Amino acid sequence: MSISQNKTYPRLLADIGGTNARFALETEKKQVESIEVFACNDYNTVVDAVKAYLNKVGSPVVKFGAFAIANPVVGDWVQMTNHHWAFSIETTRQALDLEELILINDFTAQAYAITKMSPSEFLQVGGTSCGVYAPKAVLGPGTGLGVSGLIPYHQGKYIALAGEGGHVSFAPFDDTEVMIWQYARKKYGHVSVERFLSGSGLVLIYEALADREGIKRNKMSPELISEQALSGRSPLCRLTLDIFCAMLGTVSSNVALTLGARGGVYLCGGIIPRFIDYFKTSPFRMRFEDKGRFEAYLAAIPVYVVLAKYPGISGVAVALENHLRDSNIAS
Repeated sequence: MSISQNKTYPRLLADIGGTNARFALETEKKQVESIEVFACNDYNTVVDAVKAYLNKVGSPVVKFGAFAIANPVVGDWVQMTNHHWAFSIETTRQALDLEELILINDFTAQAYAITKMSPSEFLQVGGTSCGVYAPKAVLGPGTGLGVSGLIPYHQGKYIALAGEGGHVSFAPFDDTEVMIWQYARKKYGHVSVERFLSGSGLVLIYEALADREGIKRNKMSPELISEQALSGRSPLCRLTLDIFCAMLGTVSSNVALTLGARGGVYLCGGIIPRFIDYFKTSPFRMRFEDKGRFEAYLAAIPVYVVLAKYPGISGVAVALENHLRDSNIAS
């Protein structure tokens, strides 16, 4: 492992989702090493997970860290939405003996990562060309639905938004989606877009359709639904996947219109790359453009599936570098 002379290296980086926590060390600028993935449920606290990671990679002395987390970051206390971890940022900093620890929303990190990616890490699905220095929309289904955006501000630089767009209210597009929404409303009360556009959301859509058809529901997982949909063994699973992609098209176009994202829409998360060939011809793009008077506006906007393996790690590295520079800590 190469170690920089800069006093702030090595830096501890983490991307913490509802299911997995990804850890890495940045040993010098843009040199990220020792990436490891830990199951969150294997550890009682975030401190336990970090200590297990550091122990695994040789117990380096680390004084600066940044975590991206699938959660709002408001004040010092973090209570994860899709996991049981809850902690104080300051107490965590002290427990890990860090001089600086920052936390940012995980999709803020995804957005920052996009500013550093090469064209080979994107797959374009429709659209023409990006507007120069125009806003970019960033979203993606995983354990939940993350939403962010990149807003240009100076000489090609971007500010990443920290929002919670996955929790906006779901708006049905057609009669089938009205039925699915009604099923979910009976179960949950408020129905956010994340209820459908997530791994568990794929199962929820399937359950609603099976209920309508009077089909005895087998215990399904997102992986099994996708596999049976693509193999042709289950028309109901195929319809589930079609509706999931159509819903994602509607929500993506909503975010694009809200931000004026002529710089492109970037789809992150681990779900879409699993069925990328299907996704290119799925109902996603047709629904994305189906916005009445703004059809032409949306037809021009390219959508990119992000193929990079650990975008949250590279994004949180950007956020930490910015923080240390703004605090006059980084050399």
